[in-house]
Amino acid sequence: MNSKRILRGAGIIFSITFLLLLIVPFLIPVPPLENTKPIEQLKDADSLFIELNGINVHYKTWGEGEPVFILLHGFGASLFSWREVTAPLAEFGTVIAYDRPAFGLTERPLMWEGESPYGAQAQVDLVIALMDELKIEKAILVGNSAGGTVAMQAALQHPERVEGLILVDAAVYAGGGAPSWVRPLLGTPQFDHLGPLLARQLQTQGVEFIKTAWHDPSKITPEIFEGYQKPLQAENWDKALWQLTLASKESGLAERLNEFTMPTLVITGDDDRIVPTEQSLRLAEELPNAVLQVIAQCGHVPHEECPAEFMQAVTEFLFATIK
Repeated sequence: MNSKRILRGAGIIFSITFLLLLIVPFLIPVPPLENTKPIEQLKDADSLFIELNGINVHYKTWGEGEPVFILLHGFGASLFSWREVTAPLAEFGTVIAYDRPAFGLTERPLMWEGESPYGAQAQVDLVIALMDELKIEKAILVGNSAGGTVAMQAALQHPERVEGLILVDAAVYAGGGAPSWVRPLLGTPQFDHLGPLLARQLQTQGVEFIKTAWHDPSKITPEIFEGYQKPLQAENWDKALWQLTLASKESGLAERLNEFTMPTLVITGDDDRIVPTEQSLRLAEELPNAVLQVIAQCGHVPHEECPAEFMQAVTEFLFATIK
């Protein structure tokens, strides 16, 4: 008799807990974003926009001729993160940087048919669409962190369009989104309701994230913090960031590294606390045609924190491998 009562009590507790998990998330308010502005008010004097695969993409260009460099920023960043190296790179050829979907001033669609515009395949398709629209036959893809995985996936699918890779603290072995066991939960209506609220943590924790990305955070000026915060004034940035989270998955690149044949430069800071430095060392060793450059006293974003050393590494790579 006692065992039946215990089982009945456990069943009641489980049922109540289950109902609370179903209902309580919907009781948490998600207020609308405040102080947002239309993209028109946020763009710079040199901002350009181009329609690619149904998305209005924000980009900028520098220089002319070949080679062509396409710059792919990391998570939480935008084309602003390349500001220190665009002019030096433009001395070699054409430089194009754009805001990947969910970031910067690129349009943030919330409704679509078919595949998510924030997913891995859509990111690759966008690179190729940009090259096609601007009539670029081949390019050197330069990717930082998550942008490095986009560059590599594009190179795998379209090797004939990629002249070389410059992988800057690329997130290959980790950082492919939420663990597989969590993803079914993220797609529930409860999480979908709370998702934008969770995404807004970038607004409150972004400063600490930026500091973690630098070896010496004292070098981060108020203007740099402002440059990172600016896209968080765009409408629906929180909802788009949540959609990116839902679309993220493991890249599977680590198992396909032997398929890369193009010249590759792997750059890392010796104090990367986001994509640990040893992962970049491993990447350079496992890629068939890669050279490695470790920059001393530098973190996750050497193109920002150590631009002179970054450009020295790129210059040596270009003269040695790119004809």
